[in-house]
Formats: sequence, structure tokens, C-alpha cells
Amino acid sequence: MPDLRHVLTLRSTVEDLEGLPVIGLRESPLVGMAAVRKRGFDLVGASLLLLLASPVLLLIALATRLGSDGPVLYGQERMGLDGRLFRMLKFRTMRAGAEAESGPVWTRADDPRRTRLGGFLRRTSLDELPQLWNVLRGEMSLVGPRPERPVFIERFRHEVPGYMLRHKVKAGMTGWAQVHGWRGDTSLHERIEHDIHYIQNWSVSFDLKILFRTVVHLVFGRNAY
Repeated sequence: MPDLRHVLTLRSTVEDLEGLPVIGLRESPLVGMAAVRKRGFDLVGASLLLLLASPVLLLIALATRLGSDGPVLYGQERMGLDGRLFRMLKFRTMRAGAEAESGPVWTRADDPRRTRLGGFLRRTSLDELPQLWNVLRGEMSLVGPRPERPVFIERFRHEVPGYMLRHKVKAGMTGWAQVHGWRGDTSLHERIEHDIHYIQNWSVSFDLKILFRTVVHLVFGRNAY
């Protein structure tokens, strides 16, 4: 009797074929019309949000430029669908060259590398708005597992069972784990469990629910810094 826990991942199924158990595997849970609906939702949603947020984007860009030396936008390599790498965009919240001093580390509360404006942008997650462009380019989705840096993934994939399953769908600006508070320096195991739950139960209505809860979480959340 096989240990099905190592086989039944994401949306695999078990069927009976004339008395013989057959395990059906799917490379990605978002294929065919599901992928078309997901992409259409992203294109419409990202376009509307960019249009509505354009005055805010302009103000943040001006404030970032005037507040400290360095570029307005910061691009960081992240891993997305099927392990492909892309440059995720954010408003710069750190001093120019901050990572050259510290190396690749997670941000923490009261991080001394942040600019004065950067602390506010991180608490409100407004620094994430440029990722709407990543969504339009097809590199990210509005909703999905948050993308991580390759340097951290090399460690996590050996420490957390099933970690790489989260790369079977596009990375998202927000996700099921984030609206439950599993972001920043929190439990990786809980984060992965929530990511896999999202992949297994995806629907457009689920995405809408997560987007609504994201707005609530941004007001009351405490893990963004």
C-alpha cells in the first residue's frame, strides 16, 4: 500500500478503474479555462487599481525622490511560477546601498536601514503598489503565494516539506497566508500550509475574498515592517 501523502498533492485525485485505484496527477491546478479566468481577473483588476491609485503612486514617487538619495523604484530578484526568476518592483524604502552593508536579510521591526518615509510605506504596504506592473506583465498575480528571494528558497526548500509546491502557481501581491498574518518573520510551516490550501481551493470568488480581507488586514495587521 503506497504512502499517498507523498503523492496526493495540490489537486491530484484517486479514481477506481475496474477495481484498480488510479492516481491522477496535475502539473498545475490552474490549467485550461481556469488559467484564462485567473489571467483575465488579474488584467482587469490590476488595470483598474493602477488607474485608481495613479495619484497615490505619483505622490509616493515624488516623496521618495525628495526624501532621500537613490532611485524611486527598487527591483529585487524573486522566484515565481515553475521556478522562473523575475524582478519584483517596490518603492524604495531603504537607504541607497543598504543591503551592501547587511547582506540579504529579512527586514525587522525598527530596521535602521529604512528611510523615514520607508517605515510608513512598509507599515501600510504602499511600497508594494508597483507590483501591479508585474501583474500586468504576467510575472505575478493579484492573489497567490508571496514570492521569495532565491537565496532564502535554497534554505527553506530543505527545511519545510512541500515548500516548492507553492511555485506551481503565479506568485501574488497578497495571499491566503498573508491575510491570516503569516508574513514577515513568522512560521514558515503555517505559511506553506495556507499557500497549499489556496492552490487546492482556488476560485475567482476565493480571490475576491482574499482581496477584501487584505484591505482589512492592512488596517489591523502588525507583521508589516
